[in-house]
Amino acid sequence: MLRPENTGLIVVDIQGKLARLVHDSKALIANCEKLINGSQVLGLPIIFLEQNPDKLGGTVDELKSIIESFNPVTKYTFNGCAEPNFINVLQAEKIETWLVCGIEAHICVYQTAVGLLDLGYNVQLVNDCVSSRSQQDKALGVSRLKSEGAIITGVEMCLYELLQDCRKAEFKPILNLIR
Repeated sequence: MLRPENTGLIVVDIQGKLARLVHDSKALIANCEKLINGSQVLGLPIIFLEQNPDKLGGTVDELKSIIESFNPVTKYTFNGCAEPNFINVLQAEKIETWLVCGIEAHICVYQTAVGLLDLGYNVQLVNDCVSSRSQQDKALGVSRLKSEGAIITGVEMCLYELLQDCRKAEFKPILNLIR
């Protein structure tokens, strides 16, 4: 079970034109917005990755505008874990389990999640918060991550799992996000 005291969120490369070209991009961005907002309500650390932002553009406005102190980690490798700055940020957070969302499921999301698993972290892939340009590539990325040991979850499932109790003060804000 997810616990808020040892869970964080990694948002992988939801940026530039590619974010608008992936399969069902509007739903992806809307679901990621719910996940980020819910993570903030629950007090989870959130790390944004951006792949070569000078060439690809930055994180989409819908997502970076909801983060008070938006400070993405720039990367040039597809696997974020190959970037020393990202490793420093990870280690500073003292988190055991990372929720992972972003694009593209079969490239940067896949390689970063496998990198996290290789480093000993637990990884939960938020299935309705990942995409690729084609459904087939998304399915391939999700399937491979499952076989590598990642747990597959959904935005609503993980937020309520983290919440655990409808009597908590965070229940109403989470409920309002999901509705």
